[in-house]
Amino acid sequence: MRGDARLEIGGIARAHGIRGEVVVVTHDPGSQILGHVDTVWIDGAPRKILGARGTVRGWLLRLEGVITRNDAEALKGRQIEVERSQLEVGEGEVILSDLVGCRVQLPDGTPWGTVFAVDAGDLQDRLVIHDGDIERLLPLVDHFVTKIDLEAGTVTVDPPEGLPESKR
Repeated sequence: MRGDARLEIGGIARAHGIRGEVVVVTHDPGSQILGHVDTVWIDGAPRKILGARGTVRGWLLRLEGVITRNDAEALKGRQIEVERSQLEVGEGEVILSDLVGCRVQLPDGTPWGTVFAVDAGDLQDRLVIHDGDIERLLPLVDHFVTKIDLEAGTVTVDPPEGLPESKR
């Protein structure tokens, strides 16, 4: 959620080898964040990274206190978080989870709902917008999402005609 001190960046997929390494798959496959931080959070507890290396299938991490394969297997399925301050956000970029809770409006200012979630897809992310009992899935592309103002908590959209809507 917007303003949280830590952000979920992925999860532990499985144990690797016999010395306690874990495979971490990040939500953004291109992310290099695990190569730049020295601590991650698992279940709200900090874990110092003793070693990290990127692979084609995810990151291999050696974590403080995780010594055996059994230790690593016990972490399977757990989410990984990092400090928000460790993320580098470029000019004009936003952290997708910061959009959740923002009011959505059309270009003329007409209310169009609230961002309920961001559906991270393989090919394209989508905003999940709730407007009363209506749910809309809008592709998160510049053509449809024309302005994001996190300070004001608004997202301005210009949706395509005939965008499907469903009842929740």
